[in-house]
Amino acid sequence: MTRNPNTGVGTVSAQIAALPALPMAELWALWDQHFPRRPKHINRPFLESRLAYRIQEMAYGAVPTGIRRHLVEAGAAHSKIKHRLEPAAGDSRQQHLMPGTVLIREWDEREHRVVVTPDGECEYEGQTFRSLSAVARHITGVQWNGPRFFGLRGQKAGVQ
Repeated sequence: MTRNPNTGVGTVSAQIAALPALPMAELWALWDQHFPRRPKHINRPFLESRLAYRIQEMAYGAVPTGIRRHLVEAGAAHSKIKHRLEPAAGDSRQQHLMPGTVLIREWDEREHRVVVTPDGECEYEGQTFRSLSAVARHITGVQWNGPRFFGLRGQKAGVQ
């Protein structure tokens, strides 16, 4: 077996292939070698995939920023997921709701469930709506910011 000069361990592919067989204690030890803090949610497949990416990144270098940006743009342009929530003011993050996502909101002593469809629309009680705001308006009878109504954005101070 060829050894990686940086780690003294086998080839990159051998290191990645070994991840599923490692006990959690060893996965965490490997994680601690590569990352400054542990993730909030413990999920073995996430740990394995992130460690596999990091091992490759250490061996071959990171994806250049320009290429990374191009890949993100290409993915967005060709994605079948069209439902994107606009970021809040001052927030550069953009939220994407995957098809099948179920949003639940209690309103007027009733639980309301909205399912994101594969074409990015919202299904509520057998009806299809183009946006979360349209669903919120249907439920409440008044104009609402849909992402805020369903708890995807923070509330303004003093507003419930």
